[in-house]
Amino acid sequence: MLRSLVLYTALALGANAAMAAELDPLKTGEMQKLVTYNAPIDLPELEFQDEGGKTHHLSDYRGKVVVVNFWATWCVPCREEMPALEKLQKTIGGKDLAVVTIASGRNPPEKIDRFFADIGVENLPKFTDKSQHAARSLGVLGLPVTLIVNREGQEIARLIGGADWAGTDAQTLLRAVISDPA
Repeated sequence: MLRSLVLYTALALGANAAMAAELDPLKTGEMQKLVTYNAPIDLPELEFQDEGGKTHHLSDYRGKVVVVNFWATWCVPCREEMPALEKLQKTIGGKDLAVVTIASGRNPPEKIDRFFADIGVENLPKFTDKSQHAARSLGVLGLPVTLIVNREGQEIARLIGGADWAGTDAQTLLRAVISDPA
């Protein structure tokens, strides 16, 4: 497991030129923190569970651009970021884009429900990664971490820390990714 974590992290940090050149002009405001890659990174098959315990996979979203957000109920930046992710889903989510929120680690369902209620989030999935297998396989070492995944299920960018995903900067960049035929 450690070896795959180190390998994934090395790939993610080492690849940062050609695709970055396409997105770099769009990395304004908080999106300047976004790490982009010169080539999409193949992802392992990610599993996570819904509120009823049913297993889902990232591959279920193939054909859409996916904003995958790893978060936790105890994470202060997550509390600030989650309403923006919901607004992003409401604004441009649908046929071409999905926001997938995954609570990483021990986040009991009642705490997740309270977290969402406290911040007024009603329309995001309450997926969990209790074992943190998905997070570890992607080199997620802190929270929040958000990945942008292309229609083929490959990571094309990553942002460590919170961001205003409902803002113009994020939406402009994501609309460009959605409209990219590649």
